[in-house]
Amino acid sequence: MQKGFQRVVLIGKYQSPEVAEAVSRLAQHLNGTGVDVLIERETATATGITSFPLADLAEMGTCADLAIVLGGDGSFLTAARRLAAQGVPLAGVNQGRLGFLTDIPRDAMFERIGEILAGRSQREERMLLEAEVLRGGSSVFQSVALNDVVLSKGESGRMIEFELHIDGEFVYSQRSDGIIVSTPTGSTAYAMSANGPILHPGVTGIALVPLAPHALTHRPVTVSDRCQIELVIPPRHDAQIHFDGQERFDAHAGDRLRIRRSVHTVSLLHPPGYSYFSILREKLHWSATPRLA
Repeated sequence: MQKGFQRVVLIGKYQSPEVAEAVSRLAQHLNGTGVDVLIERETATATGITSFPLADLAEMGTCADLAIVLGGDGSFLTAARRLAAQGVPLAGVNQGRLGFLTDIPRDAMFERIGEILAGRSQREERMLLEAEVLRGGSSVFQSVALNDVVLSKGESGRMIEFELHIDGEFVYSQRSDGIIVSTPTGSTAYAMSANGPILHPGVTGIALVPLAPHALTHRPVTVSDRCQIELVIPPRHDAQIHFDGQERFDAHAGDRLRIRRSVHTVSLLHPPGYSYFSILREKLHWSATPRLA
């Protein structure tokens, strides 16, 4: 077994019998192979598994060599955002629907995770976005996102208006339902549903995808990951800012949202044979046989 993967923490957020069973089975299996197993504290509370040592997400950089997430992509996003600064690599067992990030099938998790622990894995670095909200020149909120940062109209029944600046240069003023600022990882999430481009994870770019713009000429634009993006909310407009669809900030007129690439990355470990294009074919049904009328 590869030295460096001796202490593994299991994370599974959903309060469901299926996840609890999967976490318990995997913990017992890994423990039987000589791996030191820890259960993330909130996972233990949700699943009722208390027979293994507990670990807090904030301290995993000092107590775990690998984090395994059992759940859907939402659970994976939560763990990735909170662990990125600690440098803990992640692997995902799919207990959800799509599984773009949690790419290990549940019925093959013992074999696939065994290969990763044995050192037969593909390591991939995914970029993060860091965002800051400025109000009156002072920072009032900060967060990170693996998928996307979304400026939206929120609960309002009308469009909002905002200005887009890139590296200090004014680009346009737009009236729309908002805009998605997406990483390549997030390009197959909300951005794709808004007709944004699919970006291969190896692309060092950030996609800007308008939401229902009130102009036929506004189109998605991909910019360099070295750019600083700033969204300015003018007077008489309020908006909401969402981070990976999990964290929200209520923005007000005059606020400035600054987004740039984070200095941290998320390390994903895939089992042998992993293929990004195979995932796209499977999840997006690219090779499905056309249905006859």
